[in-house]
Amino acid sequence: MVYHRLDGRVAVITGASQGLGKQMAEALAEAGAAVVLVARHRERLESVRAGIAARGGKACALVADVSVEVEVDRLAEQAGREVGAPDILINNAGIALRKPLHEFTLEEWRLVMHTNLDGPFLCARAFVPGMIEKKFGRVLNVTSTMAHVSLPGRSAYSTSKFGLLGMTKALALELAPYGITVNGISPGPFPTDLTTVLMQDPVRMAEFTAKIPLGRWGKLEEVGALAVFLCSDAAGFITGTDILIDGGWTAQ
Repeated sequence: MVYHRLDGRVAVITGASQGLGKQMAEALAEAGAAVVLVARHRERLESVRAGIAARGGKACALVADVSVEVEVDRLAEQAGREVGAPDILINNAGIALRKPLHEFTLEEWRLVMHTNLDGPFLCARAFVPGMIEKKFGRVLNVTSTMAHVSLPGRSAYSTSKFGLLGMTKALALELAPYGITVNGISPGPFPTDLTTVLMQDPVRMAEFTAKIPLGRWGKLEEVGALAVFLCSDAAGFITGTDILIDGGWTAQ
C-alpha cells in the first residue's frame, strides 16, 4: 500500500498564492489531492491554479480574506459546491509586522491577530464539521519557530504563533475521537515574502545563516514534502504536536 498518496482527498490551503502555501498546494496536488487555493489576490491564485492544472493536477481558486467571518462562510459554501467537503485544511495565511512592542498601534496589533489567529479559528470552525461527518480529517496549522523562541521586534508575530500552537494542541484533543489529526508545522528560515527584508540585507543574511546548524536556509519543496506526509495515512498516529523544520536552529 502507498501511504503517502492523497488520491480522492480534497484540501483547502489558505495563503496559497505564493511562498509556503503555494509550495504545499503544489505538493498536495502532485500527491493526488484536489486542492482549493485560497488567498486575497486573484491573479496570483489563478497563476498557481494554472500551473497545477498544466501538470495534470486538480485545483480551483477562491478569493477570500480568512480574517473576515462572512468571507470564510462564503468560502466554505463555494468550496462545498465546487469540490465537496474538504478532508484537509492547511491554515497557512499569515502576516508579520516587525517593530518594538511600544511602537505598535492597536490597529496594527489587531491586524496580526486577526490574520494569524482569527483566520485559523474561522477556517477550522467552517471546515471541521464536514470532517467530523466523515470521521476523517487533517488540519495543519503553519506556526513558526517564533512559536518556540523569539527575537526582538517579533512581539506581535510571536504572540500570534504561540497562540496558534495552543489552538493546535487543544483542537487535536477535541477532534481525536473523530479520527481527525491536528498538527503544526514550524518553518525556520525559508525564502518567502515574510523573509524578504532579511534576504535583502547581505550582512544580516550571512549572520543569520551562520547560526543555522545545517548551514543553509530551507528549500520550499521540503515543506511541501512534510505537508504531504502529515496529511497522508502514514501520519495517522501523529496529532497534537508541532514539527520544527528549521535546520536545527531552535535546538541550540
